[in-house]
Amino acid sequence: MGIRTGERRERGGPHAWPTTEAEAVALQERLREAADLTAEGPSPDQVRTVAGVDVAYADGGGLVAAAVVLDAATLQVVEESVHAGRTDFPYVPGLLAFRELPSVTAALDGLTCRPDVLVCDGYGIAHPRRAGLAVHLGVLTGIPCFGVAKTPFLFDFEQPGRERGSFSPLTSEGEEVGRAVRTQDGVKPVFVSVGSGIGLEHATALTLRLAPTYRQPETTRRADHLAGRHLAAAGQV
Repeated sequence: MGIRTGERRERGGPHAWPTTEAEAVALQERLREAADLTAEGPSPDQVRTVAGVDVAYADGGGLVAAAVVLDAATLQVVEESVHAGRTDFPYVPGLLAFRELPSVTAALDGLTCRPDVLVCDGYGIAHPRRAGLAVHLGVLTGIPCFGVAKTPFLFDFEQPGRERGSFSPLTSEGEEVGRAVRTQDGVKPVFVSVGSGIGLEHATALTLRLAPTYRQPETTRRADHLAGRHLAAAGQV
């Protein structure tokens, strides 16, 4: 059974994706209220398959969204899906999800298997309105989802210990909204933030399981490579 994003909005349809900042903020607030921030979600030992999503951009608004499902135990690819599209939504800090959501959800809808967990290259509740991309995807798909970002975004944190597995809180006005997690000895941390349907403990543990060798989890690495390959094949890079 594939993924069906029940609130998916096709551009120009009766429930079109937002085209203005005000529309996007209003939808973002509804999605934030719908997010499940109480569930612990599956532990790493319970996760059989996990999907990563990422987007590669071309000039002129073109983009390719990729979704890659991995076996959580072996990290081998189970299934891949790509969607080539474009974005006309303006670049607005805090609303970047709306540049990617239509194409990302289309790529997810192209999967035939439903993963146990989704991981995105971005944030969840570590967001000015507590509604980053991982919140959107968790609510729209009904699949536990969290984000693993490469760079900090308007939040405070202390550097975690240098050893793999060390972490420190990511905070906003004293509230913990994620963690800076060291996935490899001595490398820069990544920033883990829950979206919906999974708690921070399990999201942190799964991030480490998905990053046995490199700084980024394999979900992000495989999705990034897949999107980049298809963009290059289309002659858009």
